[in-house]
Amino acid sequence: MLNPATIVLKNGKDHSLRRRHPWVFSGAIARVKGDTEEGAPVRVEAADGELLGVGHFSGGGSIAVRMLDFGPSAQLPTAAFWEERLGNAYRLRQRLGLTGTADTNVFRLVHAEGDGLPGLIIDVYGDVAVVQAHSIGMYRARPEIAAALRAVFGDKLRAIYDKSAETIPGNAVPDAKNGYLFGQSSGTEHVVQENGHRFAVDWETGQKTGFFIDQRDNRDLLARYSPGRRVLNTFCYTGGFSVYALEAGAELVHSVDSSKKAIALTERNAELSQHADRHAAYPDDVLGFLKNHSAEYDLLVLDPPAFAKHMGARHAALMGYKRLNAAGIAHLAPGGLLFTFSCSQVVSPELFEGAVLAAAIEAGRPARILHRLTQPADHPVSLFHPEGAYLKGLVLAVE
Repeated sequence: MLNPATIVLKNGKDHSLRRRHPWVFSGAIARVKGDTEEGAPVRVEAADGELLGVGHFSGGGSIAVRMLDFGPSAQLPTAAFWEERLGNAYRLRQRLGLTGTADTNVFRLVHAEGDGLPGLIIDVYGDVAVVQAHSIGMYRARPEIAAALRAVFGDKLRAIYDKSAETIPGNAVPDAKNGYLFGQSSGTEHVVQENGHRFAVDWETGQKTGFFIDQRDNRDLLARYSPGRRVLNTFCYTGGFSVYALEAGAELVHSVDSSKKAIALTERNAELSQHADRHAAYPDDVLGFLKNHSAEYDLLVLDPPAFAKHMGARHAALMGYKRLNAAGIAHLAPGGLLFTFSCSQVVSPELFEGAVLAAAIEAGRPARILHRLTQPADHPVSLFHPEGAYLKGLVLAVE
């Protein structure tokens, strides 16, 4: 764009950008110079005309600009910009030991603000990259992103799949469709490896990008506690926790999810583990299952979808976490372990811990915290954007 619009901030509203926070809220804007277009790159200036940076414009929500670069030397994104940012992200994953390993070939390459690319998620499954744009700016930049991915990965990348149709905001692109930006489907079952465990992944029609990569480290921790235990994995999706428990030597593993498609994937992954004889899956509402089954378990996983996506839903979410955890604790044998999680960004770790505390009080069971859990290193949190820390979890020993 040769003549980008300029967003001028109100006097005193430039402090967050000087601290490199990547969001400009609509209420901070004094005026706009030039014509703005949804998703287009814009310049952002302080009230005195100083250039603070550049970003993608979004006129339909409270976040009006998602910043891509900061300071008076900030430039509008070019092919070199995309290649540099994706190259930096890839090199970090290399240093984390997540690329080119024999036992893990699935990882998150780009975690939005955590990698300096607000509104963009890229997950890698073997030789396929799956892109999800959560902003119109990133959606419009998909060709440049795909080109940069090919430059960074070279012949290591067979295909790039765009799964943005369900994540771009509102009806800004009513005709958006998922599809391949490069390459095509192999036409066979997609099997990846995580810490040596095999999983069938459906990035074309599955939830998110096809697999919940953010629980990798927590699944590994669960495996340490699984030998000889009776395990219940609720909201199991593709059965990640279930497979880790089975291969670690759990006595039995039960998996519950309201989605029949998720249950089918879990059962397939249990087969890939070659321990399906110790596994049973139930397509059922989790609270309904807990209410209607009296079995006790030695280890129980509560990993629900986000109960609150905005501040207005936070109180109801906390009540939901309390009910769910009270029901789960009631099914734990004395001395059992509870792995409980929240992925609701607006629910802080302190509030979540308070909801679990209330559940333990209601259940009348003494409990001790063994671990406080979060997202893995390939889901980094920018020091300037603490809101990126969305996943929180507790491991409790319940008497």
